[in-house]
Amino acid sequence: MSDGIATTSYPVSSRNQVKRRHDRGSYDHATVHRILDASMLCHVSYVIDGQPYCTPTFFWREGTKLYWHGSSASRMLRNQSSGQRVCLTVAHLDSLVLARCGFNHSADYRAVMAFGTAYLVTDAEEKQRALVAMVDRFFPDRSAGLRPSSTQEAKATSFIAMEIEEASAKVRAKGLADDDEDYALPIYAERIPVRTVLGAPEPCKRLLDGVTRPATLNGYSEGRLLEDALLDAYFEEYPEG
Repeated sequence: MSDGIATTSYPVSSRNQVKRRHDRGSYDHATVHRILDASMLCHVSYVIDGQPYCTPTFFWREGTKLYWHGSSASRMLRNQSSGQRVCLTVAHLDSLVLARCGFNHSADYRAVMAFGTAYLVTDAEEKQRALVAMVDRFFPDRSAGLRPSSTQEAKATSFIAMEIEEASAKVRAKGLADDDEDYALPIYAERIPVRTVLGAPEPCKRLLDGVTRPATLNGYSEGRLLEDALLDAYFEEYPEG
């Protein structure tokens, strides 16, 4: 599903409006989706019988719909099958900011909050697509070369989907920002960049002779940023965004 024109945005309500430092808030699809697509880990928040829960899980986006998966026995999946209101969040920590006073210590970050009504995927065709997408979204074309999932494996895996009804992104990229008068103080200050970098692949020690790493995994090479690899994989799998 395409994002549509670049100006397409999610509606703004009291629920998703950025309250503090609203100048850092964005609601356009392009900003929200890029932050989502640069991650594979999200946190899903929901309430069961008055008790709040927050579950970390892998997820992916298709257009304005989000999918996540887990064991069929999990609390989250059991209680989201009948239309549970949820908030799904993603955050990237980009730097640590050490200023000349405690109040101005901060961090650069990119974050998204997405709201909607989650439902258990029960349609056989949609679930089959999800079984493939949960691999190929991150590792394009990999499913075609794998052993097919057994009936029991497919049965043990459930998926939740949610149309994004409202969403907001909040980005701080300001770096170090002290009060003007504080720059005259003899106090050390700095910005420490934070990145998640891929290490060298570690092939399984039980690979059969002649089995080599496929070229489709070249995007996941040593030294690359994880988010760059994830973004490349996303647009390879979903060229329209």
